Amino acid sequence: MIHAANDVRDLCRRALAGGLLEEADLVTLLSARGDAAEVLFAAAREVRARRFGAVVFLYGFVYFSTYCRNECAFCFYRVDNDESPRYRKSLDEVVSICRDLAGSGVVLLDLTMGEDPVIHDDPGYAGLLELVAAVCDGGGLPVMVSPGVVPDEVLAGLRACGADWYALYQETHSPELYERLRTGQSFAARIAARRAARRAGLLVEDGILTGIGDTEADRARSIAAMREAAWEQVRVMTFVPQVGTPLADVRPAADEAELLAIAAMRLAMPRSLIPASLDVDGIRGLERRLNAGANVVTSIVPPIVGLAGVSQAELDIDEGRRTVAEVLPHLARLGLRSGTVTEYRAWLAAAHEGVEVPA
Repeated sequence: MIHAANDVRDLCRRALAGGLLEEADLVTLLSARGDAAEVLFAAAREVRARRFGAVVFLYGFVYFSTYCRNECAFCFYRVDNDESPRYRKSLDEVVSICRDLAGSGVVLLDLTMGEDPVIHDDPGYAGLLELVAAVCDGGGLPVMVSPGVVPDEVLAGLRACGADWYALYQETHSPELYERLRTGQSFAARIAARRAARRAGLLVEDGILTGIGDTEADRARSIAAMREAAWEQVRVMTFVPQVGTPLADVRPAADEAELLAIAAMRLAMPRSLIPASLDVDGIRGLERRLNAGANVVTSIVPPIVGLAGVSQAELDIDEGRRTVAEVLPHLARLGLRSGTVTEYRAWLAAAHEGVEVPA
């Protein structure tokens, strides 16, 4: 059901006044179209301005292993896909890439991998912990780690090595849809891993995928679940069909549902960081996501280092369009600016303490 601008405007006013949006209210926002959608986007930008001012944080991205043991229906890097590029970057390579990213102006280094069996079968995950410690020491920036589901003691080890963040996306919080997407993987185990990460002192990012048969109700359920968990960073990405996967022939969705979800998350979770990913539409889609209320730019990748993206393995990377230098003019055009490392560290410190940093 598509709702009128007045319905959406009333809900936005409630959110701006600090009121709680129920799951049914979120469905209304996610169903907005036309003028109603513009009302929602404007409210999301207002919330962002109140909480974060004009600051947008830029994240560097290093996909250091594209091997994976899983069979996710949506993923280019699923274990049985012969079409995907496979590589494992060495510790020295990763540290070098991270130093270059740090020098370019990002404020965080996102270390991402598939559930590489070599790494996951390594006793005590010693290699992973060594790599994270080396990046924390050598990169000089806060670090996020996306290693898949790992044991509780490894999460504690990541924190001890200096990592600030653990990223683990549920993709959907509707169990039946989850089963179709993450074949053979426990729905409950992913939830438990994020909770264990928080107990270990890590900040947590959760995320959802849209354009894979999900409905407004599914997305509203996910937003409500992530709000209840109070994760420090939440994201949504539009599914991009991948060759060699069971969903390769799915008709690609436009970014409308993603933009509406970003805005609804901003109203429902005003304190959370919400990324605009360069991994779906590249640099051309950045301003649309920022105008929907995002306040982080993720998947900044240095060119010509043999790195891949997640949703789009090659999009804008070798051409050098996923760099800080390419992002900055888009921020300036929208009256935004890149946050400094000092500002980001202040936000992290407050998040670890459970308090809010004023804009």
